[in-house]
Amino acid sequence: FGVYRDARLLAIFGMGIASGLPLLLTTSTLAYWLAREGLDTTSIGLFAAVGLPYALKFLWAPVLDRVAWPGIGRLGRRRSWILATQAGLVAAILALGGAEPAARPLATGLLALAIAFLSATQDVAVDAYRIEILGTDEQGPGAAATQAGYRVGLVLAGAGAIALSDFVAWNLVFASLAGVQALAMLFVVAAPEPAPTAGASIAGAPIARAWVEPLADVLRWPRVGAILAFALLYKLGDAVAGAMASPFYVDLGFSGVEIASVTKVAGVAAQVVGIAAGGVLVARARLGPALLVGGVLQAATNLLFSWLAGEGHDVAALAVAVVADSFTGGVAATAFVAYFSGWSRGPYSASQYALLTSLMALGRALFGAASGWLAAELGWGAFFALTAALALPGLALIAVVPQPGERGERS
Repeated sequence: FGVYRDARLLAIFGMGIASGLPLLLTTSTLAYWLAREGLDTTSIGLFAAVGLPYALKFLWAPVLDRVAWPGIGRLGRRRSWILATQAGLVAAILALGGAEPAARPLATGLLALAIAFLSATQDVAVDAYRIEILGTDEQGPGAAATQAGYRVGLVLAGAGAIALSDFVAWNLVFASLAGVQALAMLFVVAAPEPAPTAGASIAGAPIARAWVEPLADVLRWPRVGAILAFALLYKLGDAVAGAMASPFYVDLGFSGVEIASVTKVAGVAAQVVGIAAGGVLVARARLGPALLVGGVLQAATNLLFSWLAGEGHDVAALAVAVVADSFTGGVAATAFVAYFSGWSRGPYSASQYALLTSLMALGRALFGAASGWLAAELGWGAFFALTAALALPGLALIAVVPQPGERGERS
């Protein structure tokens, strides 16, 4: 464990906190706030569309490879972009706290969209920083530091924000989160800038090369259509269910403290255990079986929320559903990341991984936007049963998608 005393890993940990915190302000914590403010489920579902920047970040990611942020370029390309986006996030989070969702839903949505755009851009820069500042044999500890920081950010913006909202006004909740985001900027200022790498030569390359070459390489993968469809569909059911989770808990009468302690603390702990179990499963079995097991379990636990809808305000039942769903979600996520990491190796790894994860985010944003209408029309029990069924197309694709070892082949 001595490797974790490295100052670079501490900086990466801090950047991980800054990456995890804004995400929930455009997803579950945002949905919880909107539900508490009295918005109906259809309107809340539409807010899932603010997550589109996470799906489209691959479009502007090459810009971050080419230039440093004006005025603070002495920090280098990576840190200047991270610092600039974090400063923007502090301002946007403060502004969101002053919004009035019930009276001004459009303004609220635009502020949430700004947070998503800045957060997605920050993620691109943070990922590039981590990859470039560490050597090949240090990427494992680097990934662990990032994930640890990311989970801390999720707990602060999830459990922390929801529990705090039971005692203070929401503008103070958002001000507190903006303060944490501001503190994370200290990690960036103190961190070293990566040395120029061979890959940095793209900064002087023709603009078309930065966008076209990674995509052209993807199109040469075997059965590329199946791979891209799999990226879009594998976690679709989970994404649609997740978009309505917070309004569902509010509708059942759970308090902020109950939701925070069960879904954001116990749930995150179960997810971490699931991630570890998924790693063991991937190591001991081929990726195909790991994806199938994770996907089936993930779909099955969505049905527990249909059961919870019938149980009503029962904290023990909530804990059973959330812990089981979080654990299986962690297993599925590990297999999913391992699969696409295998396809994204080589000179275009960052751009190609961004493309694949963007497709997953696209499904979450587009289909999640319809989740509120579906819940209102079907009722909670049938809605969560439908989300389990939505996982079936992605599971079926496991039989036809090629494995990363087949990359040398061409369709």
